[in-house]
Amino acid sequence: MNYDQKALEQHLKLKGKISLKLKDQLDDQQKLSIYYTPGVAAVSKQVADNPATTRDYTWTNNNVAVISDGSAVLGLGDIGPQGALPVMEGKAMLFKHFADIDAVPLVIDVHTADEIVALVKALAPSFGGINLEDIAAPICFEVEERLKKELDIPVMHDDQHGTAIVVLAGLINAMKLTGKKLSNSKIVVVGAGAAGTAIMKLLNLYAKPDLVAVDSRGIISSKRTDLNGQKQELLSFTNQNDYSGSLADALVDADIFIGVSKAELLSAKDIKTMAKDPVIFAMANPIPEIMPEVALQAGAAVVATGRSDFANQVNNSLAFPGIFRGALDNKVSSITDQHKIAAAEAIAGLVDNLNHQNIIPSTLDERVVPAVAAVIK
Repeated sequence: MNYDQKALEQHLKLKGKISLKLKDQLDDQQKLSIYYTPGVAAVSKQVADNPATTRDYTWTNNNVAVISDGSAVLGLGDIGPQGALPVMEGKAMLFKHFADIDAVPLVIDVHTADEIVALVKALAPSFGGINLEDIAAPICFEVEERLKKELDIPVMHDDQHGTAIVVLAGLINAMKLTGKKLSNSKIVVVGAGAAGTAIMKLLNLYAKPDLVAVDSRGIISSKRTDLNGQKQELLSFTNQNDYSGSLADALVDADIFIGVSKAELLSAKDIKTMAKDPVIFAMANPIPEIMPEVALQAGAAVVATGRSDFANQVNNSLAFPGIFRGALDNKVSSITDQHKIAAAEAIAGLVDNLNHQNIIPSTLDERVVPAVAAVIK
């Protein structure tokens, strides 16, 4: 199927993928008086006098803002707010379908950390949670950190943490198949942006493996003089042997490759230099760092990608609907590292018949959202 053409046709037909639905019908005068004037004044006064009851009287008990400035969209890069809107609508669609959360896509035409933080804070009273999306690194790190400190509702940059949670879930099960331990593994992560950084931080917190970060200029080491602050921070827990060199150098004897970078970056020759039974998570979209059949033929024990047409899809939709469902239901004001680890373990635990083509549940598995939501408390 030509998905590009079909997507254009279907989006044009629907003119957007989401809409509002009323919880009651305005089919008589009494209802109009209750829900709007004069009755709504009593509700407004109740909430104004008791702000803590806002969730009880408004939709903030079940809604999330999906916010992006369009600066880092999918594999498209900086395409601006309008270009980001179809993606944010899609995210809202997933929230509603998988977790019955009313999500509102908001694309914003501001791009500095100060501007984004100010705008989100101004909008926050209307929402029960904030899902940040497709905001470029390194600004995304500052924006999320500040908002988490300054708001009393859950805030999560899904490109970072949704990806990290699902990667950890997949690796927990991949290690069961290979008989290795994450704590004893050498892991090479290619891509030191939002997703790569969050993956490394979560893996370090969970197992403290031997992590080596690689960007477009090679291994991130203390010998590099071109590192920004965020990459310098990575050196506090990665590359403890202070390797230097290229991706090929980093991969020698590595147990795990994690790619959040670009297409066709990894070769069969590279895999052959890795440790026995290597695990390959090639998550560049739409074309992974290496095609699964090539990796398997080269000796990979397990291969995962970000695509739904291959086995072992690492997809954020396994994480974010359940995380926000649990946060809203349990009145969680901040999503913590412990929540992320618990979510990853919950996702990993849902896999039946574990094998090299089945290390992670399907995004359509109806058990996922309840299982994840149950641990966000």
